[in-house]
Amino acid sequence: MSERPQNDDPDPNEAFDELVEAETDRDPDLAVIEAGSRTLRAQAGPPQGDGIPARPADPEVDRALRAVEDELAGRWGETKLDPSVQRIAALLDILGEPQRAYPSIHITGTNGKTSTARMIEALLSAFDLRTGRYTSPHVQSITERISLDAAPISAEQFIETYRDIAPYVEMVDSQQEYRLSFFEVLTAMAYAAFADSPVDVAVVEVGMGGTWDATNVIDGDVAVVTPISLDHTDRLGETPEQIAGEKSGIIKKDATVVLAQQPVDAASVMLKRAVEVDATVAREGMEFGVLSREVAVGGQMLTLRGLGGEYPEIFLPLYGAHQAHNAAVALAAVEAFFGVGSDHARTLDIDTIRSAFAAVSSPGRMEVVRRSPTVVLDAAHNPAGAQAAAEAVTEAFGFSRLVGVVGASGDKDVRGFLEAFEPIFAEVVVTRNSSHRAMDPDELAAVAVEVFGAERVQVEPRLDDALEAAITLAEEEGEFSGAGVLVTGSVITVGEARLLMGRG
Repeated sequence: MSERPQNDDPDPNEAFDELVEAETDRDPDLAVIEAGSRTLRAQAGPPQGDGIPARPADPEVDRALRAVEDELAGRWGETKLDPSVQRIAALLDILGEPQRAYPSIHITGTNGKTSTARMIEALLSAFDLRTGRYTSPHVQSITERISLDAAPISAEQFIETYRDIAPYVEMVDSQQEYRLSFFEVLTAMAYAAFADSPVDVAVVEVGMGGTWDATNVIDGDVAVVTPISLDHTDRLGETPEQIAGEKSGIIKKDATVVLAQQPVDAASVMLKRAVEVDATVAREGMEFGVLSREVAVGGQMLTLRGLGGEYPEIFLPLYGAHQAHNAAVALAAVEAFFGVGSDHARTLDIDTIRSAFAAVSSPGRMEVVRRSPTVVLDAAHNPAGAQAAAEAVTEAFGFSRLVGVVGASGDKDVRGFLEAFEPIFAEVVVTRNSSHRAMDPDELAAVAVEVFGAERVQVEPRLDDALEAAITLAEEEGEFSGAGVLVTGSVITVGEARLLMGRG
């Protein structure tokens, strides 16, 4: 690590004060909560491929992987839950508590978790730490969910890990009221793989919520909370405050909490939890944040304020203001992990930080998969994510005409999602993915007609036909017109579109 060099630039503290005034909408009552909480603020000194594996080339390995996938699919899916960590705790106890073998950074929130996890992983790897990353859902391959050294584990290792723990899974199944779920078994596999590796640090994304999420058997040294909005309201609550109550369960005693900008009521819940467990808090817009951002070729150029000072000229090869804020959160999380802002007040090595961010990828998040016309994939699936995607595609691409391809899940706020895109979609082609949760195209079309009008809506039940129809509509403007296509609505829709576009 190095001291931040002196220069003649304007005082970064003044710039940060302006950021706070512009971006922070705070409730005065939160001051009472904050008075009982420690905050991170430096006091001294001025302030690789896309990671998406293809199917195994070896037919025997492919058959074995499919057999494991089938066995996992026979369990409760990720959307059927019994809110308890009892089963996963019982399994990990038998396995010897592998999740205790390494420190961890635990990530919750509504949107941005996977991108933030990938950024954290890239930063830690750049400082020569061996990392394990667990994220969900996957874009194309189930093996994406468990990564070692910033790459998905091989199909062979995935199979071996499953077979190693399978007898113990059956043992726990026989002792519990309900069998372990798909997600619980995968979580145990990840923790076991990280211990076997072994890793220096694990970066773990919750599946849903926090308190009773299967991942919440770790004691994260750093708890990260990305922006909270309404999603999974049938399970987590109908207000940001209620949802924050569930997600705050990942905040453990004496941990450091890195808190992205939040609705005031959600922030209040998080801060109260931090006070209860004597956690240290770093808040976006107060202790860290985005000082400046400019659109650049292939991404954006950022100046970030970290816990130890300013990090200028950071190139991030991802689009959208939301990704800039994810980058600020990721940087603060890694600084907190290294003790910046509490043990010392120095910035991390700027060249290492720049190299790490420049190498970040986040497949299926504002990802360009074709040119002429340009086809962009984005896994937004709720209104907040749709709003961020709409702003990002407008800023980064400036299409003269944009055609949407939407395949959504039936349990989402589809109307709110479509309304976010209405100002920027000239036409929308509604379709479905292969999931049993996918909304029927005709039902989706009925909502789309109410939002867009019948003349702007086309129905294509098959995703391949929908892509072809959207590209044809975009091409009607001519080769050099600047028209484009945005495929969105679900991680599954994006993953299947990615395969159809030749990225698998």
